[in-house]
Amino acid sequence: MSNLEVTLRDGGAIIMPTETVYGIFAKALDEEAVNNVYRLKQRPKDKAMNLNIADIESIYDYAVNPPRYLDKLVSAFLPGPLTIILQASPKVPYWINSGLSSVGFRMPNHPETLAMIKKYGPLIGPSANISGHDSGTVFKDILGQFQYNVDGIEDDSAITGLDSTILDLSGEKATILRQGAITREDILAIIPNLQFEV
Repeated sequence: MSNLEVTLRDGGAIIMPTETVYGIFAKALDEEAVNNVYRLKQRPKDKAMNLNIADIESIYDYAVNPPRYLDKLVSAFLPGPLTIILQASPKVPYWINSGLSSVGFRMPNHPETLAMIKKYGPLIGPSANISGHDSGTVFKDILGQFQYNVDGIEDDSAITGLDSTILDLSGEKATILRQGAITREDILAIIPNLQFEV
């Protein structure tokens, strides 16, 4: 078992690449591990975290009333730069979604990161930067930002720097909360009848 795995297993935080930016990951169901990431990032507690998962079964585990087309959406875009917001099940602890009725799901497209999520997940994985700073795309710069107190996996070649699209499906109609690599047109090509908020 690597030192990084030991850190993650024991409730610590590690930096790992995704296909967009680096994230700072920790065990989502461990309240102290999540609080540690909030402290490291200097992130306000009312900013909810996403659940990073490795398979669709985990989405069904932590969401209620998912849309019928969810399987098709996941099959088309995940793993990849899409965050899907759904109604949260009671299994989602308040320290993840700040007591909201919804929760976001992310399945990053990086083999080492996905393997860690599969083994120790669900994980939180917000961007690896101090809150208010640009999202981290260069590993050595990120280590400096965290004063070399957090270790991780370096793979700058995997990083595009373009954020994931955030698609909110927790209401009656779909809403794109943040436009990233995946467009509304890409989504409609897979789910033609999907109704978006105007």
